[in-house]
Amino acid sequence: MPKPRSRRRWRRTTEMNADRPGLEDAAHPGRPSPPQSGPALARRLGVGDAVLIGLGSMVGAGVFAVWAPAAQAAGSGLLLGLVLAAIVAYCNAASSAQLAAVYPVSGGTYVYGRERLGEWWGFAAGWCFVIGKTASCAAMALTFATYVTDVGWLRRLIALAAVLALAAVNYRGVTRTARLTRILITCTLVVLALVLVVLFTGAPQHHETTSTSPYGVLQSAGLLFFAFAGYARIATMGEEVREPARTIPRAITIALVIAIGIYLAVALALLRTGDPASTTAPLAAAVDGVGAVWAVPIVRIGAALASLGALLALIAGIGRTTLAMARNRDLPTWLAAVHPRYQVPHHAELALAAVVGILVLTTDLRGVIGFSSFGVLLYYAIANASAFTQPADQRRWPRAVNVIGLTGCVVLAVTLPWTSAVVAAAALAAALLVRRFTTGRAGSARS
Repeated sequence: MPKPRSRRRWRRTTEMNADRPGLEDAAHPGRPSPPQSGPALARRLGVGDAVLIGLGSMVGAGVFAVWAPAAQAAGSGLLLGLVLAAIVAYCNAASSAQLAAVYPVSGGTYVYGRERLGEWWGFAAGWCFVIGKTASCAAMALTFATYVTDVGWLRRLIALAAVLALAAVNYRGVTRTARLTRILITCTLVVLALVLVVLFTGAPQHHETTSTSPYGVLQSAGLLFFAFAGYARIATMGEEVREPARTIPRAITIALVIAIGIYLAVALALLRTGDPASTTAPLAAAVDGVGAVWAVPIVRIGAALASLGALLALIAGIGRTTLAMARNRDLPTWLAAVHPRYQVPHHAELALAAVVGILVLTTDLRGVIGFSSFGVLLYYAIANASAFTQPADQRRWPRAVNVIGLTGCVVLAVTLPWTSAVVAAAALAAALLVRRFTTGRAGSARS
């Protein structure tokens, strides 16, 4: 495994960062955080806000978008696939929390990989996150529009309007992002609670389930991992969290535990009342199947709100990772701009809104979950490898947690639908080749 970057290089940045508030290493007072250029973001988020942003990222993606493909892959092993996804997610969350406490700046694993493993590992992590989560943005926007209308062309226009509206909210500042996320996640949880009461009080529905296999269970776990990946949003926004050494680990753990509880309850309810593999909207179909037709519109509203909450948090997280990559010239430096009034990476968020807008007008939901999961699993594989290199005074969990997380990420990634994995791997390889060419040319020009 590559050696960590020299601490001497980090110490040389002390004077450069001394006049920038909020960039002190939270785990070691007096030591600067990882070097970065450009103005700093404002620390405004507490534990409650960070938990809600993480929940808003997870619950919207998982409860309404992932059950059908996961059930089709797992058959009768759906619950086992969910448990495996939860174990890998917990290990990843532990590694992310341990790293974020020491490196409380924007960028998440992009920063951790650069500092612990080297620049190329950080670039790979950042690129995997950006492409995977950009695809997730399009998926959430289209999911929202799907629950609003069945008209194809109108669905795309509604998805585009959602992207532009939520990008505008993020543009006005992170406190507005947290406030709107709080409203959306509260509405979603209320709807889910109602749906679960209806399903668990209704008569059980008998149905045949398809046979399962170890490969099918692993593939379903990889697809279900898509539903857990939202807790990374807390770490990628580390530069905007108050008391990051305390807040980030607590918020990641709380958000993940709540999400696991919700997903287990929903999975049990779906298996009790129907076959989630037989429909693209299993919650609505399950409610209809127990005779609660009146609740179907409520489910559709809850799905729309959950998708908006996930999209809102996704835009915020991708913008911060893009900001960190641009600061290090791994992306155009224009993207590193921070708004002087709202203190958000406004150029990065504008560029993201443009790309996602194009995607929702030209793509569909098929395959996007697998594509996103592949990129995010590789992102977390690098996070686990980075956490493995941390010394004893920075550790909060044993190294075995990092090993389990790294192994789980790699195994789940290679068992995803091959078309999604190949396309995502090709996108990463192309980015690495471009970086190799441009950095090599820049080095020749300097010499």
